[in-house]
Parts: sequence; C-alpha cells; structure tokens
Amino acid sequence: MADVRIYVSFDRENDQDLHDLLFEQSLQSSSGFEVATRSDSAMMTSRWDQTVRRRISAVDEVIVICGEHTGMSPRMSAELRIAQEEQKPYFLLWGRREGMCTKPAGAKPADGMYSWTWEILRNQIVTTIRNAQPLEVPADCKRA
Repeated sequence: MADVRIYVSFDRENDQDLHDLLFEQSLQSSSGFEVATRSDSAMMTSRWDQTVRRRISAVDEVIVICGEHTGMSPRMSAELRIAQEEQKPYFLLWGRREGMCTKPAGAKPADGMYSWTWEILRNQIVTTIRNAQPLEVPADCKRA
C-alpha cells in the first residue's frame, strides 16, 4: 500500500515541536504515511482559504494535533472546517501528555481525541481512511 498523504493541522505559535515530532515519525520507512503539507502561517485571507482548501483536497487524510491552545486557534478551526467541507477524513491527536489539550472550534462532539503512541497513530490513520470509504454492496445483495 502506498503511503497515506497527510495534511497536519497544528497551532504554529505553540505546537511546532509536535509537528516536528510527527514529521520525524513519518520519515520512518514503516510509517505508512507521509506529511504532504501542513498549517501555513500566512495571513488568513480568501487567498489563504483557497490555498489551504487546495492543499487539503490533495491529501488523503487530515491529522489535527491538539495542544493546550488549540481551542483558541482560528487557523486550526478554519482548517478543520475546510476538511469537513471537502469531506476529508480526519482525526484529533492528543499532543501533550502532561497538559490539558483542547479540540478546535468546529470539532464535532463525537470527534474523539486519540492518545499519541506509535501504534495508535498508525492504526488510526488506516482506520480513518477505511471508515471514510463508502461500503460496497455485493451484486447479489442489491435489489433488482
């Protein structure tokens, strides 16, 4: 299976180290994913929105790294909104074990935040992609 192309949404002002950690993990040959693109620090304008939308449209999945200030980040909320509008599968990753991490505004109540261990990360990437695919109904089970 080819590597899953990921857009990483993170709080650039507070959680750059978390992005760097995820990027390092993606470089391992057995990771199964590649960080294709990430949050951008440009001013949030309509052009920014178009650029982010294009980047998110080009990936397979979005990982939202949640930190202590994620809930107050308008950039992360906008990225999550775009991922939802583009119907891209995404999941929330608990970024800091020692801190109380928050979800971005716009996260659905059912959106769980997953612990960040190597095994959970790899499993969640595969599960999120699989759950986003439409179920195929065998021909013999379809109505005539």
